[in-house]
Amino acid sequence: MGKWPRLDKIEMIDGPIDKDTYEKQLKDLQQRLLDLHIHHLRTGGRVMICIDGWDAAGKGGLIERLVAGLEPKSVQVHRISAPTPEEQGRHYLWRFWNRLPAPGNWAIFDRTWYGRVLVERIEGFCDKSAWKRAYREINEFERQLTDDGARIVKLLVHVSAEEQKRRMIERLSKPSKHYKIGLEDFRNIAKREQYLDAYQDMLQKTDTEHAPWHLVASDDKMHARLAGLRIVADALGEGVTLEDHALDPRIAEAAYEAWGWKPSKGEKKNGKNGK
Repeated sequence: MGKWPRLDKIEMIDGPIDKDTYEKQLKDLQQRLLDLHIHHLRTGGRVMICIDGWDAAGKGGLIERLVAGLEPKSVQVHRISAPTPEEQGRHYLWRFWNRLPAPGNWAIFDRTWYGRVLVERIEGFCDKSAWKRAYREINEFERQLTDDGARIVKLLVHVSAEEQKRRMIERLSKPSKHYKIGLEDFRNIAKREQYLDAYQDMLQKTDTEHAPWHLVASDDKMHARLAGLRIVADALGEGVTLEDHALDPRIAEAAYEAWGWKPSKGEKKNGKNGK
């Protein structure tokens, strides 16, 4: 698809937003996502929300706001780290096939199969022919899923080097955040230029019509969270008509027998909105 700018050249700062405006917009977006989630529960739709990006870019905070209002039993968050002994030696996509959502479910991936063309490429965990081949394999993998009716939303969360440094120092300074930082973070920071190259190749080679990339600039956390939720809601809402569902007459009858409850005229005829 279209040519992507190099990540360190994109605009990172949006205009100011106050906390009350942020909270209202966040609540509205979470309600939109819940409505879409209920739609997929009713229709058996399958959704994969794939989130990649830098250490300390705010992926965890975005996921926290994303799942906050959803129906918890049908949402799975997969935090992807190094392959387990069982996963090692198998095709790198095997462990993702095993995490695909069931009908009606949403699966959220905190890091994804793109590790093959990012960390595995840069750290030499696979040879050059393997990670170069992976662009085609990933496109085919995502095409299979979307052809089968699944919806895929891919977010790349980007943070500037200066803001990443500030957040890392904050983690070092607060004992409650020490668990968020490790030696591998500093190894990745030292290879930022290599990662910029890898991200550039990833965007250019795997931004497809059936599974496009969406970029979230995250130097401002509130703007980033709203942008991320809005991207997901817009993508999953494309081509979807959300309708109210009338109450099952058998349930209404059971409620009447139990409590003497009767639906109002609007509820009885058309559902909660009476449309």
